[in-house]
Amino acid sequence: MMNCISVYTNNFELFSDIYEQVLESPPQEHEDIVVEGITVSGSGDVPDQYIERMRVKPEVVVMRDKERNIMILQHGNVFEICLPSVEVEAV
Repeated sequence: MMNCISVYTNNFELFSDIYEQVLESPPQEHEDIVVEGITVSGSGDVPDQYIERMRVKPEVVVMRDKERNIMILQHGNVFEICLPSVEVEAV
């Protein structure tokens, strides 16, 4: 499972300007915040199959932040930042 944050812009320059800021204080699941005029939504967890399906679509641009194991999908007017879900282990 990956946790997904949607950033509603098709402007890569704007997206890259706010990327670190979004990662520092991401929205909660189903929460919308506005960062420098751009709506950012906490989309919650998505299954790995979703990411695999999106990766093979020709209209989807796939970027990776290898150091942090983050996958970024860009399609239409949205960037999706997919982060590894933090799993809480049962004690």
